[in-house]
Amino acid sequence: MIIFLTGCTGLLGSRIAAALAAEGHSLVCCARHAPAHASPRCRFVALDLARITDQATLMPLLEGVDVVVNAVGIFSDRSGHDFQRLHADAPILLFRAAVRAGVRRIVQISALGADEHAHSAYHLTKRAADDALRALPVSSLIVQPSLVFSPDGSSTKFFTAWATLPLVPLPGRGAQRVQPVHVDDVIELVTKGALAMENDAASSESVAAVGPEPMTMRSYLAVLARLAGAAPPVFLPVPMPLVALAARIGEKLPGAFVSADALAMLERGNTAPDDAMRRWLGRPPIALSHMPAMPRFGLEAKLAWLVPLLIGSIAAVWIWTAIVSAWLYPRAASLDLLARVGAPPATRVLLLYGAAACDLLLGALSLAWPARLGARTRLWQCQIALIVFYTLLISWRLPEFWLHPYGPLSKNLPMLAALVVLIALDKRKPA
Repeated sequence: MIIFLTGCTGLLGSRIAAALAAEGHSLVCCARHAPAHASPRCRFVALDLARITDQATLMPLLEGVDVVVNAVGIFSDRSGHDFQRLHADAPILLFRAAVRAGVRRIVQISALGADEHAHSAYHLTKRAADDALRALPVSSLIVQPSLVFSPDGSSTKFFTAWATLPLVPLPGRGAQRVQPVHVDDVIELVTKGALAMENDAASSESVAAVGPEPMTMRSYLAVLARLAGAAPPVFLPVPMPLVALAARIGEKLPGAFVSADALAMLERGNTAPDDAMRRWLGRPPIALSHMPAMPRFGLEAKLAWLVPLLIGSIAAVWIWTAIVSAWLYPRAASLDLLARVGAPPATRVLLLYGAAACDLLLGALSLAWPARLGARTRLWQCQIALIVFYTLLISWRLPEFWLHPYGPLSKNLPMLAALVVLIALDKRKPA
């Protein structure tokens, strides 16, 4: 069987491709960029659905295809048009082209909440594609996942990092209803659905891909904290007007999962009966509350907020040092210290304010490192070199500073250790 799969590099798409290839099927795998690892059974085609404007572009790709699986989806819309293009316009063109090409089965990955009560742009555009597919003369399955739990999924990492904070803020009282589903259950459902050729060529079924446990957001965060091996969360209810303000600010940040639309969808609730899931899987869906703790998963989740905390602390040291050196500490005392380390008189003022400017720059770059320069390893190495230079120079010229009760030199040691940790973490990130 030949299967045409869009979104093959996404969280669900990559797993769907692997599952179908493992069963011996041939795939035409489509995405904007080639996957890092792909099965030999997967023929990659570079395809940006946002740029598809007619069926003619798709027809040659669908020749001989038996099944189409659309796994394209985004959670945030920076341009104001991406939801419409990727969730509605492009899938509808794909579905119509598939019918023209004689495709026998179409599986659409939609979203729970893409129904008659939908009001967010995310749900409305998903619903538009679902409705268009239902109207076509082709056998189809519309999979509507709830929150998908996957240890390496971006949303799961976000929620787990949130759940492992020392103090966990809750939107309101955290009573919003969710029904998380394990990623393995979604993949099994899609795989079985793709291969189930219905007798009725125009039959269409919608399945709510949910787990067996409806729960509140408060309960879900507690489950995630347990899975991460963390202590039970200490919750802090946050008034909804403040949450709404934070959501409006958050949607301006790149890669954020917080937005006004996301908050509205959360407030609406995200639950459904799991009867159809049980029928398709032939068993109950995986219950997250029964899963064992995953310490490695928990460490990764905690690093999501521990690393920014560490970087922010290092940046604060550099910036505060610059402020104290340039404005707060008596200038005469600073110049006297420079004289004691051997700085020529003519250079002391320049060295004082130059060093302050350098410290300020290092602090600013720690907070706002240009992404085009890659990992911040070189910045951390530069900071280590400067701290070592300062430490050696002062140890040589002012050795009594090692005996100072406030430890002005000994405090460099934890700074160095923190920078070494950041370098090690940078090396762990995928290229």
